[in-house]
Amino acid sequence: MTNTWFHWWTDLVHQASFSRLLLALILGACVGAERQWRQRAAGLRTNTLVCFGAAAFVDLGLRVAPGTTQVIAYVVSGVGFLGAGAIMKDGGSVRGLNTAATLWCSAAVGACAGAGEMVDAVFVSALLIGINLVLRPLSRYIDRRSLAVLDSHTYYRLRLRCDREHQTEAEDQVTRTIAARHLVLRELRSEEVEDTDNSIVQAILESTTHDSSVLKAIVEELQAFPWAQSVEWTETAAEAE
Repeated sequence: MTNTWFHWWTDLVHQASFSRLLLALILGACVGAERQWRQRAAGLRTNTLVCFGAAAFVDLGLRVAPGTTQVIAYVVSGVGFLGAGAIMKDGGSVRGLNTAATLWCSAAVGACAGAGEMVDAVFVSALLIGINLVLRPLSRYIDRRSLAVLDSHTYYRLRLRCDREHQTEAEDQVTRTIAARHLVLRELRSEEVEDTDNSIVQAILESTTHDSSVLKAIVEELQAFPWAQSVEWTETAAEAE
């Protein structure tokens, strides 16, 4: 009788383990299929293996040492190292963060399945696929909106020619005149004109509106000073900042 109960219990455990691993395999494939469709570095096979491996480790850990969560902690840290390999720095930008995060979440799906939390595994995988599908166009929309706001800024170049002894005074007056009109002073530099006693004070301004009347008012105010020989402005590109 004892042997019969033992074999029955063993078969039940094995069947439960098989169903957990099979579910992890299916869910990992679902997550990976979306990534493969997007032509990401970690696609169908990678996400399936991560999800299946996490489930296998958690299932084995719970069978060897029931009630422990130590194996889950090791799975989390191990997949973290795996995800770090998917992150690449390309100049001033970083690529692969979403891929690494997806691998990490795939491991979470596998851990839920391996622990016997079938409903949680399905729910997490559904949310993971939904995040990659739904939030992708939303993030692009936000990017377009933010770029549209940035592109609406206008840059101007202001050039003032004066005698060299009044160069410091001219710089101070240009700064005050710009600040009084709530413009952003991006750059201010001065240079001496060769073979003359004159200097040129040049300023790069940023405005949130495209209004030339503001620049005309600045020019008129600066031209009123006796040391100002000439004042002119031009619209310039943001790269001149």
